[in-house]
Formats: sequence, structure tokens, C-alpha cells
Amino acid sequence: MIFSTATAVSHPNIAFIKYWGNTDDALRLPQNGSISMNLAELTTRTMVTFDSSLPRDIFDLNGVRQSGPSLERVSQHLNLIRGIRGFSVPAHILSESNFPVGAGLASSAAAFAALTVAAVRTAGMEMSEKDLSRLARRGSGSAARSIPPGYVEWLPGSSDIDSYAVSIAPPEHWPLTDCIAIVEDAHKKTGSSEGHLLARTSPLQSARVADAGRRIDLCRNAIQKKDFDLLSQLIELDSNLLHAVAFTSNPPITYWLPQTLVLMQAVKDWRRAGIPCAFTIDAGPNVHVICESSATSIVKERLGAIPGVSEVLTSGAGGGTVLI
Repeated sequence: MIFSTATAVSHPNIAFIKYWGNTDDALRLPQNGSISMNLAELTTRTMVTFDSSLPRDIFDLNGVRQSGPSLERVSQHLNLIRGIRGFSVPAHILSESNFPVGAGLASSAAAFAALTVAAVRTAGMEMSEKDLSRLARRGSGSAARSIPPGYVEWLPGSSDIDSYAVSIAPPEHWPLTDCIAIVEDAHKKTGSSEGHLLARTSPLQSARVADAGRRIDLCRNAIQKKDFDLLSQLIELDSNLLHAVAFTSNPPITYWLPQTLVLMQAVKDWRRAGIPCAFTIDAGPNVHVICESSATSIVKERLGAIPGVSEVLTSGAGGGTVLI
């Protein structure tokens, strides 16, 4: 028996207020809420086919057959969906991304959002955006934020039922650009899932989490009012707090490279000179430079001129995960 096939397209998101650390690791319930922007020009396209003739799940990522932890994580997520539907048929998953995977660009967010939407449809189910966000969260916490469109807030909740993401503004609300300076496109040594587990070992995590509600309220307000000065202060502070926790975890995690620091300083210098830009860094060495659309060209040009930057990706705010 061969089931129908479905394909979904999703986007990674860049977190302005970041997710780091869980209250429940199995359910991926975050210790604090978060806010992000989906990235329109960065995409993950995933096709799922349930096929009873297959001996086991098959997962092809960017043309390479996967095995080990990568395949296991995808199979575990599909087991959640198969369990809801009440069948155990293996699947063939074909996934392609147009940006580096595992380099701190939220590739798992886009991957599990697309996998969730495609697999749910292939299994013959219909789900609300809220429930798709809840389910995507189980594969990768940040995937909850890639389901709704535009500027998105993940409500942390206290259970599987009330931890999901909602759109707080559509993509066209504020034409911001994310200029991503790539200094390393290899897979990072310490994945985000391990980082979330280690967060609780840092003496700084409790202070970061305690202040998160204040930062979220200010960030939501900055987005709604299109206040770039406030947004820039918040995203740099929040990024630095995450990496301070990583640096002080046991064992410590160092995601930054020397060029990461060079870029951070350059962005601060440019802002002082009047260019509306600010940095934020997810769990990796690459630097996201958020700027107003009018500054995109000059920011991209300046980033590309810095030694050690191999590529500059640019993207505006994007939609949510959709079936195609």
C-alpha cells in the first residue's frame, strides 16, 4: 500500500528573543518565551511519502542518504504523527535546503516545520496552525516558530497543550532585512539540543530566564511600533545573554570564532555612524545583522568586505510553512 505524497516549504527563523533551555526536555517546553522573524529567502522543501513496501524510514537530505542520529531524530518525529493516525508505515523523506545546515541558521526549525506539515497531510490529517506548531515543537523547539508567518512569538506554556507559537505581525508589517555573514558553514560541534540540556548548569541561566518576560514585552512593542533603536538594543543584549550562558555552562560551549567578534564590533561601529543595523547570533559562529531595508545594500557590501566572511545571505521577513 502506498500513501499519498505531500510537500511542504518552510523557512528558518532568526530569534530576536532567544530560546535556550527547557523545563521539559522530552516535550521541548522552553524555560522562557521567544520572538523571531521568519526568513523568506531561506527555504527548506520536504516531501514525505508513506510506503508500506519500504523496510524502514529513508531520509535523503540535500541528495545524501542519512543514517545514525539524523535519521533517528526524523523517525522519532514521524512516530509521533504515525501514533496520532494509528499506523506504522515507513516513510521516504526527501528534504532540500538552500542554506547551510547545522551552522547556527535554524536549519532544524525549518526542517521539522516542513516535515510536520508534509507528514500530517500525507497521513490524511487536518490540523490547526496552533496544533501544527505544537507538534513541530516536539521535533525542534524553534520549529514551533516557523509554522506561523512573519514576526512570531512562542508562548512557553506549561504543558504540551499550551506551548505554541503565534504570529504577532505579518511579514509586510516591517520591511527588515537579515544580512547573514557566513564565517563557518560546517556542522557545529555542539548542537542546540545538547546546548539546551547544558543551559541549566550555568549560574547565569536563572538570571537570563528571570528577565526574559521583560525583554519579550519590549521586543513585541518594538516590532509593533517599528522602533529600530529599541529593537537593536534588545536583540544584542539577548544574544549576548545566550552566549554568556553557553560560555559558563559545564562543560562550556564556545560558538563564536575570532571573526564573530570582529563582525560584532563592526556592526556596533556602523550603528554609531548612523546605519540602522544590529547583530544577533544563534547557536553558531555566523552573525545575523538585522537592518532596515534602506540599509541592506551598504550592510551587505560592508560585511562582504570583512576578511573571513565567505558569503553574505540576505532575507526579508517571510511567511509560514505551507503545502505546495
